[in-house]
Amino acid sequence: MFAYDPQLVALTQTPPQSVSEVLQVMQTINATCVDGDGLKWFNWLYLQVTQTVENMINGGGFHDPEWLAELSVQFGRLYLSALNGFLAGGYCPNCWKAMFAVRADARIARIQFAMAGINAHINHDLCIAIVATCTATGAVPSHGTPQYSDYTSVNAPLDGLIETAKQTLHVRLLGDALPLVSHLEDTIAAWGTSAAREQAWNNAEVLWLLKNAPLVTASYLDGLDGMSTFAGKTLLVPAP
Repeated sequence: MFAYDPQLVALTQTPPQSVSEVLQVMQTINATCVDGDGLKWFNWLYLQVTQTVENMINGGGFHDPEWLAELSVQFGRLYLSALNGFLAGGYCPNCWKAMFAVRADARIARIQFAMAGINAHINHDLCIAIVATCTATGAVPSHGTPQYSDYTSVNAPLDGLIETAKQTLHVRLLGDALPLVSHLEDTIAAWGTSAAREQAWNNAEVLWLLKNAPLVTASYLDGLDGMSTFAGKTLLVPAP
């Protein structure tokens, strides 16, 4: 779709091993993608989110900073793996395909690409990342744990970043202004990051209980993918 896609494939082929590596890959994606690539605007927002979380971890105050750092790595890997799968012809969840497939559609606003990516990443990927993180660290995804407290403590900063992005990215893909009145305001306003992250935690608790039932787990994840795909396509309807 874009001449530099082979570079993105090579860049995302090896899973990052640390938060700094996740950030480095996303910084390179940001520098590589042109403004007319919708991927750039989700990546731009997610880069800010990850940088904010890393700064908070480095600043101290968490019960289990190692767990939160591992979550950032596991979470980042899922985005980069989906991008690699889409571009290289491998596995890519449908909720990500919905956004990647229209990267060049100039009728779509930058904020739509950003929110469609956030939708796929939180509503589908986040519960998988939580389970993977708990497996790697010996924790259990449960309400009332120190890990859950750390997880929810980043909600407010993330909400602030996304609210700012809603204003900054409220232009069409190529930068021209949107009409003063469109369906887009109502669609974007309906998104709530904290509520979506809470549901992701609930989904992680379900997946944890199902970890010895792979067929049921696969069916559950297919359902999440389907719902996230529907939401993503709704977010990506071109503004008039």
